Amino acid sequence: MLHPAHLNALHELCRLCLVEGRAADKVMADILKADPRRGSRDRAGIASFGYDLIRWWRTLGFLAGVPITAFDLPSLHKRLAALMLWNKQPLPPWREFGHLKINEIHQRILDLPNQPFAVQESYPDELHSLVAMELGEAWQHIGRELNIPAPVHLRWNTLKGPYQADLIPDHRAFGPERPDALVLTDRKNLFSLPAFQEGYFEVQDAGSQAIAPFLQAEPGQRVVDACAGAGGKTLHLAALMENKGKIIAMDVHGYKLEELRRRARRATAFNVEAREINKTGLNRLRGTADRLLLDVPCSGLGVLKRNPDAKWHLNSESILKVRKTQAEILQNYAEILKSGGKLVYATCSILPSENQNQVELFLGKHPNFEWEEELHIAPGNTDGFYMARLRKK
Repeated sequence: MLHPAHLNALHELCRLCLVEGRAADKVMADILKADPRRGSRDRAGIASFGYDLIRWWRTLGFLAGVPITAFDLPSLHKRLAALMLWNKQPLPPWREFGHLKINEIHQRILDLPNQPFAVQESYPDELHSLVAMELGEAWQHIGRELNIPAPVHLRWNTLKGPYQADLIPDHRAFGPERPDALVLTDRKNLFSLPAFQEGYFEVQDAGSQAIAPFLQAEPGQRVVDACAGAGGKTLHLAALMENKGKIIAMDVHGYKLEELRRRARRATAFNVEAREINKTGLNRLRGTADRLLLDVPCSGLGVLKRNPDAKWHLNSESILKVRKTQAEILQNYAEILKSGGKLVYATCSILPSENQNQVELFLGKHPNFEWEEELHIAPGNTDGFYMARLRKK
């Protein structure tokens, strides 16, 4: 449900995300907490319309007859009206909509299929050209798929015992290829559920849940998760290893590791040690790991379903920068492995230049490593991911 009183909140969301480049999920959380008088239906309306405005910013600009760079409040009103009419919703009798030329919006809706792909599917021109150059004809299908909002996926924490369906309402199993993955069939506040607070499940995309098993870590081994972040894959590894052995979870951001420690306590993952990355620590780890996970920074193009704001800040310069970082991580961290050990290089990108091309460049310079297997997960019923497993000879 949406009311005129919510328009300023939507305008602030779009301004902070699209102009200042702040993350939509964090901005949305702050906005929804700002006014305790809003009920659950109000919050749901703001979230739904807010993400749709960000996702379809360019398309709605075309339909509303305003430029992509128009961020003022009257332009937002036009975009919001265009969104409602595009979705065949009746316009409410708000004064903010009183001056709109409805017939012109309807005419542009009819003309939308004749527009360029980047206008139809709401992508900036530079990003569209860059991805189309790498993916060719496949980009149009993938680009459309990335505009379909993602479902909420959960991962059952096997450290807490066998799956208990009655602890989580309104869900179903994802499928046999992801045995611990669940799909939420009705969105709700999961974090207030006793089962979440007691560590029975984590929120994690089912595609992401393919990465930890791909590493082939075994109970009792020494595993390094070198780009652990807040620890989603670290906790999955702990469950797969049955809390046996040791996982060293590393990141350059101490605040993320604090969140990881908190999550590990909740999940009863006792074989996890969180360490902030520094040069001395890396040198001491050289040649010590049976398994190494490099879930490297990337463009995030595979997860635009969940993070539609990201596409408005990606360009050739930012992707070139992240590719440089990926190559440096592969180069600097691979020496953590023992002889005979295995590493997995993983991204949430769909670009070959961030994925298999990076692995091939690394192997060309490091003949002591050999390729074992790779897996591409195209965006669809999950987010998009790439992973390659290498073995140190």
